[in-house]
Amino acid sequence: MVLRAIRGATQVSVNSSVAIGDGVRELLPAMLKANGLEVDDVISVLMTATPDLIADFPAAAARDVGFAGTPLICAVEIDVPGALDRIIRVLMHVESAKSKDEITHIYLHGATALRKDLAQ
Repeated sequence: MVLRAIRGATQVSVNSSVAIGDGVRELLPAMLKANGLEVDDVISVLMTATPDLIADFPAAAARDVGFAGTPLICAVEIDVPGALDRIIRVLMHVESAKSKDEITHIYLHGATALRKDLAQ
């Protein structure tokens, strides 16, 4: 097993605790499933949210899907003019036997526009 980083992002519909939570509860399990991982394989998770998402911490929802014992941290994404709004980004550090080329990065909803080269 080696340390790998998995990227992911989603765009939520509104700035609400429910929308932020639903987005995280969809994204994190999708990242795990796509890479054949369990929560115990995760070392830590860094989450950012665009400055317009202030209704809740994305990490609060991560605990709902099994990440309560995983180190989590949230930050505000850089407020670049013209950037997509209502985006939650994730950088998940995991232990995996996969090579870098075998890692699947997950981009959902409007966030697929961020990395068209990686989006499903």
